[in-house]
Amino acid sequence: MRRGRVVRGGFATAGVLGALALAHTLRRIGARVRWPAERDEYRDENFALIDEDEPGEVRADDGVSLATRTYGDATAEVTLVFVHGFCNSMDSFHFQRRDLAQQWGPRIRMVFFDQRGHGRSGMPSTDSCTIAQLGRDVAAVVRDCAPKGPVVLVGHSLGGMAVLAAAAQFPELFATRVAGVALFNTAAAEITSTGLLQLLRHPALGVFGLAVRTAPTLVQFGRSASKHVVTPMLHVSSFHGPVSPTLSRFTTMMIDRTPVATVEKFLKTIELHDESAALPTLNKLPVLVLGGAHDMVIPFENSRLLAEALPTCELVKIGEGAHMPHLQFPQAARDALDRLLARAGAESFGGEAVGG
Repeated sequence: MRRGRVVRGGFATAGVLGALALAHTLRRIGARVRWPAERDEYRDENFALIDEDEPGEVRADDGVSLATRTYGDATAEVTLVFVHGFCNSMDSFHFQRRDLAQQWGPRIRMVFFDQRGHGRSGMPSTDSCTIAQLGRDVAAVVRDCAPKGPVVLVGHSLGGMAVLAAAAQFPELFATRVAGVALFNTAAAEITSTGLLQLLRHPALGVFGLAVRTAPTLVQFGRSASKHVVTPMLHVSSFHGPVSPTLSRFTTMMIDRTPVATVEKFLKTIELHDESAALPTLNKLPVLVLGGAHDMVIPFENSRLLAEALPTCELVKIGEGAHMPHLQFPQAARDALDRLLARAGAESFGGEAVGG
């Protein structure tokens, strides 16, 4: 028995040490990112804005609790449902919540939710941490939070994969209710070897997964093994060039709050996912595909390939963007979403958008 504990402890220690070596490599990559900036335009920004919206809860089909926040009235002309990425939370859509409310006012309703295992949502079983289940979660949120009227789905990274999975499983929902889809920094099928897939195949991650399963206490003691394995890449790839120190801290804290168990449970499904079956469902819908030219997690090539498969798609390339362009370049994201809303029929929802 003692020998078993020693072996497990040795594997866990090796996992943490391997992760630290990988993190060092990633930090060297991150040295090319020129931040913090000389000024901090978000020093006084209220990054708790979404917390002020109406709280709610949706029960997924397997009973997992999904925490929600809703802005706007049920009588709004269109509802936007936002689906965040891996190791993020609904707070990653802070600027979209702020800017679209200013731009469109009461004409729109916005629903945000934390994906399973993230933020305030419940911790799922390992078996339920699949892209297909995330797609069912999206459908459940639409069912409970936007039961009537047109819906526009906005997914970032893993959230974009979840939206695609929903389209593959619920084509009737997309045919009757979904008026438009925005896919930020995501891919329909296996991500290329130059992006996150390269990280997922690193030998340190295999040992890391074993460490999580056999010695979770030791892993957590190391101030969260996820911080030493996956989060360094997410940190350095979130932004490119100068960025507000306040925004950088906000993003880093959001990533670091993701439980280590969530990271471990989702790694394999991200590597294996293929949502190509969703593409025919989206062919007749207005679609926005947006990506960053400097995205190291899901390279822009994936966005280009996704857009090529969607004849009704607008492809937007953020030249200085990385994996979180909707945070670093919110004006460009807002303008792209404004165009998507117009293409989705917003000009017929009842007049011009408010604001500039």
